[in-house]
Amino acid sequence: MKIGIIGAGNLGQSIAKGILQSDGATSMYLSKRNVASLEAFKAFSQVTLSTDNVTLVKQSDILIFAVQPGQFKGILAEIKEFLTEKHVVISTITGFSIQKIEALIGAHHFIIRAMPNTAISVGASMTCLCANEVGEKRIAIAKAIFDRMGKTMCIPETKMQAATVIGASGIAFWMRLIRANSQGGVQLGFEAHDALEMVVQTALGAAILLQKNKSHPEAEIDLVTTPQGCTISGLNEMENCGLSAAFIQGIQKSFAAISKITQDQL
Repeated sequence: MKIGIIGAGNLGQSIAKGILQSDGATSMYLSKRNVASLEAFKAFSQVTLSTDNVTLVKQSDILIFAVQPGQFKGILAEIKEFLTEKHVVISTITGFSIQKIEALIGAHHFIIRAMPNTAISVGASMTCLCANEVGEKRIAIAKAIFDRMGKTMCIPETKMQAATVIGASGIAFWMRLIRANSQGGVQLGFEAHDALEMVVQTALGAAILLQKNKSHPEAEIDLVTTPQGCTISGLNEMENCGLSAAFIQGIQKSFAAISKITQDQL
């Protein structure tokens, strides 16, 4: 596939790394106003760096947009006349609806929204997808691209904001929880690097248990709690301090923020 990524910032570069590491592109164009930060990609023979979005569009079949919401409208206006019936437009722009994209380039184009997270760079993203009516004919292409870099889920566009909070922002939420766990390990006497290694592997193990066993978290918790034991004592203290409530409230606050961003863009 000939893939072009417009907006090679943190997310754009993560997507590019994931695609390259999974051999998912025969050629790739990366565009950014300043390509100095993209020097590492010169090591890949199939990658071309550019500041010219129009050239990227002409050389690509799959267009992945990872720019800031405020830049998206101008970029679409810049490239609109160069879009053909072959192009698949994939937007990762937070809060930018398919309807608004259609209004800018036309509803006859294959338009897909994708919400990955930065774990895409290591092949472990949770990516949610939705498409316009025409784009449904090409959503299998987007699924094939992102399935190489983790897992995908096709959802209604009405749930895309919630998916952004749970999947994309969720990386930061879990990082903060892992950090707190490792700080607890330091408090108990471990060196910081040892505590972090233990916590990361334990968190990974917990996720894999749920994934492989297709079980509920409480079922796995029951396997490691005993009457008057240390595990239930720790869990009860965490809940007493509001762990679950704080996490849920944070998710709701994040959703309120993305809803406001979306409303402001209308």
